[in-house]
Amino acid sequence: MKIVHISAECYPMAKVGGLADVVGALPKYQKNAGNEVRVVVPCYDTKFKAENVFETVYAGNVVLGNFEFPFNVLKEATDKLGYELYLIEIKQLFDRPNVYGYEDDIERFLSFQIATLDWILAENTIPDVINCHDHHAGLIPFMLQFCYKYEALSGIRTVITIHNGLYQGWFSHDKMHYIPEFDVRHAGFLEWDNALNSLAVGIKCADAVTTVSPSYLDEINVSANGLESLFNKVRSKSKGILNGIDIELWNPSTDKMLEEHYDIDNFDFGKQKNKEKLCERFDLDPAKPLFSFIGRLFDEKGGDLLPQASVLSLSENFENINILILGSGNPDIEEQLLQLRDDYKGNYNVFIGYNEELAHLIYAGSDFILMPSRVEPCGLNQMYALRYGTVPIVRRTGGLRDTVIDFGDNGNGICHDQSSVGDVCYSINRAVKLYDEKDHFKEIIKRGMATDHSWESVCQEYIEIYNQN
Repeated sequence: MKIVHISAECYPMAKVGGLADVVGALPKYQKNAGNEVRVVVPCYDTKFKAENVFETVYAGNVVLGNFEFPFNVLKEATDKLGYELYLIEIKQLFDRPNVYGYEDDIERFLSFQIATLDWILAENTIPDVINCHDHHAGLIPFMLQFCYKYEALSGIRTVITIHNGLYQGWFSHDKMHYIPEFDVRHAGFLEWDNALNSLAVGIKCADAVTTVSPSYLDEINVSANGLESLFNKVRSKSKGILNGIDIELWNPSTDKMLEEHYDIDNFDFGKQKNKEKLCERFDLDPAKPLFSFIGRLFDEKGGDLLPQASVLSLSENFENINILILGSGNPDIEEQLLQLRDDYKGNYNVFIGYNEELAHLIYAGSDFILMPSRVEPCGLNQMYALRYGTVPIVRRTGGLRDTVIDFGDNGNGICHDQSSVGDVCYSINRAVKLYDEKDHFKEIIKRGMATDHSWESVCQEYIEIYNQN
């Protein structure tokens, strides 16, 4: 089967969140299963782009209304990621340091989608399926069905995978002319709630809809930032497929970013060595349980809870715990977290930003990972934590509900029901008591490390969706 994934992110080319990890891993396992797989992402100005060799395989011009932009299709020359990686180079629009956050993001990602289809059309090698990821590729199912220039591609099966339904790619009607010519009788597919909505378009027009966990599919039928009725309408063509993780990349026995390697049989020594390295760097005490957070500092992730929860937990357990936070996002949250460093020196620290190597070390060296998310379509951090022998503390929502069971129910983590400061603090207190019960704590760690979240079985679920009539 010939599969093309189209996405705004793909690790290690460009990463903002879990979308990049999924698009960076799933195609490799689909390729290992005997499929021909390509991944197409925009050509951003990133370290990966600068440090690797790319060859130009196609050049053209993308027309966006009255604008015209030259573009190139670049192929990573060695297939080092385990599949074919292609970059759509539109220098005026994507030669920038960030993936998102520009006033012309609609123009950027619409031009990316058009250029991708122009290249597929010109190459005359038609894939069996195109898997579109989030709203940045949401217009592709519509364009394949209804734009005159892509009539030869109309038989391609399309699947849209929703990693986060909160972000939908809205734009105004005065930009409809950016889309290649189509019969205006089909304009209704583009509209939702008096605007054009890229995600809604993909949901309406794709042959199948997937979400990144079964629980998230249930949740967006109730709360989906205005798309609830649409999700209910397409439920028959929708399926929640829990994400996997790349167990080759995320492997504490081989991870080159760690101070000491370990596995389920010798995690005591290995985790302690990584914890000592981490605590040395951040002036923390390796004899105390270490609670860490890795992620974006936004309300969606419960980032706004961290300052007060840290203060209350440290005040109550000052002699007993350490807290370390790695993340960036809301400037107010960042500032609050930074201000705590002087008050709780030796028990608390924060790194504002993102560092992949540091993230790996935190997973290996921490005892607990905090995930008080209000919304978590799947979540990968808890899976990384489990694999590295770190106990996740999660709010029961989305994929966290599907992957973490409270240790009180013979599970692998600590769970709470509300995204509140009180729930976070209560869970930290439970964790401190668990940490002191050494044999029980080791049993929970082993249970987590034994959990299988690899992509093999997940990969087959996607193939079944691709093969449906």
